[in-house]
This record gives sequence, C-alpha cells and structure tokens, in this order.
Amino acid sequence: MEPPTRLLTGRFVLIVVAGLAYFMALGVVLPVVPQYVKHQLGGNSVSVGVAVGALFVGAVLLRPYAGRLGDRFGRRILIVSGALVVALSVLAYGAVEELWFLIAVRALTGLGEAAFFVGAASMVADLAPVARRGEAFSYWSVAVYGGLAFGPALGEAVLDSGGTDTVWILSCGLGLLAAALGACTREVPRPEGVPVDSRIINRAAVGPGTILFSGLIALAAFTAFVPLYVDEVGLGSADTVFLLYGGLVLVVRVVGARLPDRLGGRTAGAIALTCSMIGMVIMAAWGTTAGLLVGTVAFAAGASLLYPALLLLALAGAPDTERASVVGTFSGFFDLSQGLGSLIVGGVASFAGYRGAFGAGAVAAAFGVLALRGRAMQQRRVVALDDAGALAAEHPGP
Repeated sequence: MEPPTRLLTGRFVLIVVAGLAYFMALGVVLPVVPQYVKHQLGGNSVSVGVAVGALFVGAVLLRPYAGRLGDRFGRRILIVSGALVVALSVLAYGAVEELWFLIAVRALTGLGEAAFFVGAASMVADLAPVARRGEAFSYWSVAVYGGLAFGPALGEAVLDSGGTDTVWILSCGLGLLAAALGACTREVPRPEGVPVDSRIINRAAVGPGTILFSGLIALAAFTAFVPLYVDEVGLGSADTVFLLYGGLVLVVRVVGARLPDRLGGRTAGAIALTCSMIGMVIMAAWGTTAGLLVGTVAFAAGASLLYPALLLLALAGAPDTERASVVGTFSGFFDLSQGLGSLIVGGVASFAGYRGAFGAGAVAAAFGVLALRGRAMQQRRVVALDDAGALAAEHPGP
C-alpha cells in the first residue's frame, strides 16, 4: 500500500465532520447531566462525579478490545455501531427516575463512545501521512473539542427552552447523524498477511497513556464542576465558560495544527501539562468570575496540545499494523482519567468544595509533568547504554 501524500482529502473531511456530529451529541448533555443529578434526582457532589464518570467507566472497559477489533475487522463497523449505541442510550435518559439507572445507562453510552472514538481516530491515522500525523490529530480534535465546547452551550439553551427530554432527543439525533456519515466512509487498505498481536493492552501506549491519565484529571474537574461552580461566582450559566474554552482550543488546534509535529510529542506534552496545571491553580486560588475565566484560558491552552502530543509518542513506539490497538489502549487512559478522575475530584469537592476539586486537578497535572520528564530521562539512559554497548563491541578490550 502506498502511504498517503495528502492530508485534507474528502475522505479525511468526512470522518472529521462525523466526529463533530458525534461529539456534539455528547457535548449537549455535558452540562445537563450534573444539573439533572443534583436538582431532579437529589444527588450530591459525589453522585454527580459518579454519574459523570460512569460514561468513562463503560468506555475504558471496551476501548482496548475495540482497538483489536478495529485492526482485525476494520474501522467503519466501530464508527457506525458506536454512534448508534450512543444515540439510543442517551434517548433512554428520559426514562430515568433513579440515580442507579442513570449510572447504568451512562455506562452503556460509554461502550458506544469507546467503539466510535477508536474507529474514527484510527481512520484518521490511516488517512494521514506519517510526517503530518500530529497535524491530522489536531484537526481531528477540532471535531472532538468543537463538539464538547459548543455542545454544552447548545445543551444549556435547549434545557432552558425545552427541558431535559428535549436535550436527550437532540443528542440522539446528532448521534444518528454521526452514524449515517460514518456509514459513508471507506476503509483504508492495510497490509495483508501480517500477524496481528492478540494482546488486549498495547504496551507502546501504556507510558504515554499513563501521563495522559494524570494530565486529564483536571478535565474531569472542569467538566463536572464548572456547571455548578458558576453559581458560586455569580456567572449564572456555564455556557460562557465552555464557549471560551472550546473557542480557544479550536483556535490553537487550527492555527497551531503543526505544533506537535514541529515541537515533538515530548516537548508539546510538557507545555500542555504545564498550562493545564497553571489554569487549575488559578481557578482554585482566585475564587471570582475573573479567576474562572483567566484559569479557563490557561487550561484551554494546555488541552489544545496534550492529546495529539502524547498520541504521537504512543504511535511512534508501535508498527502501523497496530494503529487501532494503540489508539484503543491510549484513549482508554482518557476514559480512565474521566471515570476514576471524576470519582477523585468528586470526593475532594465533597469536603473541600469545587475550588478544592480544581486544586486536585492541578496536582494531577503536576504529576504528569514529572512522569513525562522521568520517561525522557529513562529513554536517554537506555540510548546511552546502547551506545556504550556498541562502542565496546567495536573496540573490545585486551
């Protein structure tokens, strides 16, 4: 198979548009679920964290398996089936009367989310020239963050005008649109006769994925508690914050799409984690509307680079026949950060308040910086040992 030479083709645009519709489906329910749990189901901060995180718990269980399925049977089946599961499960939110039922259905939504994301992100990697993969992931994440940024503003507006049932129906419709667009995609031919690794966890993705997990606990705090924290600072609605966050991420992703390729995954990842940490510190320490907005700006700068930078590191350590597996394992750490991370920050918020949850996100991002630095030092030691071994082989002693 000849490697692709162009990035912005019709096939690439199609999968990005499908992703935008899909993540809009998830985005419109982001600010609604916490309010639904608190105001209509009578939940507390821990309940909010569990309900929000249930989606990611479901996703993390399937994502590594979805990666191996994508390598064996193709990406399109994951894209279409995942979008359909999300659409139908969100529609079932309207039947919720108990917290446990919402948690169960949210976990089902997570299974669909895992399938769609792995299939779509793997197809993005298939369609991208190797030297422009960072740029491709930046454009792909425009769909991800565009949906997760503008979706909440739309969800808030629909909630105010039509209630929660209308939000669920809108999300379902967007999910069905993503499935229809996904059905129009075409598979990229992959090498035949190459054995596929049967291990569920791809080891090349574990190191970068662990760093991603630590860095994105801050995102769990942001998405779960900003919709509730705005009342404390007198902002009234979270849509302004989500629009600011999403708009800045989109600008950086489009204007700076080639930054991960030019800087390298390690440098771009370190910058991203540092910006995320600074943003969380500002939100935790400066308890005003201005503090929330300034912190969101810094946090958005970090979020715009983190995922594509670390995914570049993960893909660089595995053969092309394992792309879907790498994406599945790596993105599983995203789900783990949002599932387990929501529980962590929910627990912190229960005794330290919403600003305490933002502080926990800052600490987690700092651990990510340290882990990335430790990984770089370890790799330099390995290279040094290899060079020393080669030198000894060339110049044996007496």
